[in-house]
Amino acid sequence: MRTRSLGSTGPTVSVVGLGCMGMSDFYGPADRGESIATIHAALGAGINLLDTGDFYGMGHNEMLLQEALRGVPRDQYLLSVKFGAQRGPDGAWLGYDARPAAVKTALAYTLKRLGVDHIDVYRPARLDPNVPIEETVGAIAEMIDKGYVRHLGLSEVGAETIRRAHAVHPVVDLQIEYSMITRGIEREILPTLRTLGIAVTAYGVLSRGLLSERASEAARTRGRFPRFQAENLAHNLTLVEALREIAAEKRATVPQLAFAWALSRGPEIVPLIGARTRERLREALGALELTLSAEELERIDRAIAKRGAKGDRYDAHAMKTLDSEKGSGVGVQGSAPTPDP
Repeated sequence: MRTRSLGSTGPTVSVVGLGCMGMSDFYGPADRGESIATIHAALGAGINLLDTGDFYGMGHNEMLLQEALRGVPRDQYLLSVKFGAQRGPDGAWLGYDARPAAVKTALAYTLKRLGVDHIDVYRPARLDPNVPIEETVGAIAEMIDKGYVRHLGLSEVGAETIRRAHAVHPVVDLQIEYSMITRGIEREILPTLRTLGIAVTAYGVLSRGLLSERASEAARTRGRFPRFQAENLAHNLTLVEALREIAAEKRATVPQLAFAWALSRGPEIVPLIGARTRERLREALGALELTLSAEELERIDRAIAKRGAKGDRYDAHAMKTLDSEKGSGVGVQGSAPTPDP
């Protein structure tokens, strides 16, 4: 397994990480035994970065990880945890809380559920519009000083917020959606990260399953996302077919092409594999054997530019909650978070 540095001040991580959200929430039932086997397979393959959130299944994902990691030496894995989303017993989104006291409370519960004495990268899942980022980061910095957290991360925030947070305490990575068809960060966010020495842990590399051979099947559990809605899905499938032709020439699948593309974008990009099964994990890891030439990357760009993906990555309300989307004409309004597949 190749490695990359998680920013100029962060730890050395496997070149890809494992995103564990789908094992507990959002995409339909998951098999507990298979989920644990997938985590073990990831560790066995050399993946050491495991990503979760305290609101994934209202704590279920963290407890699943505790079970899977029982007996595994703590220095063999890194835990990246998002916090802040408020949810009800029915799973409803109730808002967001990143006040300093909430930061410390959430961390205390996370440490208990995971059964560890520290979190490697701790991050607010969204910008709380009611709390200055300096206050949230200051609270995490206190927890770093006390040894409960090793590094500060951010998620789905824009360039200005990144700079403000980094001025309080060094940020090692930004977790944000980045894929062949979701490239908004290239305008301002990615250049800012590169200037500051901050990495990207990229989620949504497969655009929630759209960039796969199973896009029509995925639409059954992802219909709330605009790209999977009827008026957009048929068009988007023609784009997937064009990418499949390029992948076939490489004796690869569309997911492998998508991960190879993400890895080609720069040494600061660490894609997250959101696999729920060992089969999907093995397929994604096949991307590590692919090398895309400049000509092939240009063909991918042409195929996407010719057709374009239809539909935003979230619905209109959710897009307005994303600080990272300020540059695209939507601002942060309200405090309802959205999940990070």
